[in-house]
Amino acid sequence: MNILVCIKQVPSSTHVTVDEKTGVLNRSGVESKMNPYDLFAIETALQLREQAGGTVTALSMGPPQARSILEEALAMGADQACLLSDRRFAGADVVATSYTLSQGIRHLGNYDLIICGKQTTDGDTAQVGAEIAEFMDLPHAANVMAIGSVGPDHLLIDVNLEQIVQKQKILLPCLLTVEK
Repeated sequence: MNILVCIKQVPSSTHVTVDEKTGVLNRSGVESKMNPYDLFAIETALQLREQAGGTVTALSMGPPQARSILEEALAMGADQACLLSDRRFAGADVVATSYTLSQGIRHLGNYDLIICGKQTTDGDTAQVGAEIAEFMDLPHAANVMAIGSVGPDHLLIDVNLEQIVQKQKILLPCLLTVEK
């Protein structure tokens, strides 16, 4: 199974200011780290690779400094990593980010599963994964807590619906956002 994981570099601190003119987070001088939910996404992908074989590719969109989280993903066990970086991406909203990532995924091709963290700690919108799936016309499931089993053309997953956990079957290729 070839798995692509979208990851994001986020500020390490909660003390980040917003540029009043652009409405964009001011990241200069602020240390960064991999989004915690994306760590879950990488770990989920690595566990699936162990179970089903294949490859894990980490993909990120951001400035050249975002290479550090791709290096972290490689150190965790990802097979390859790709950074989409252009000054024109700075300050992109969730639609522009989702579209750009979807085009990067199309360019990379050859995937069975795309995994994203359920949300980022810098924006908390929880929209990028679902929007990527929409741009790519893929089935998707949000708030996935566990992947129960892998079939030849599907996954059995546990989805957190707040008060209950629902078991679902989702066809491959698909996109999942994971929470733990």
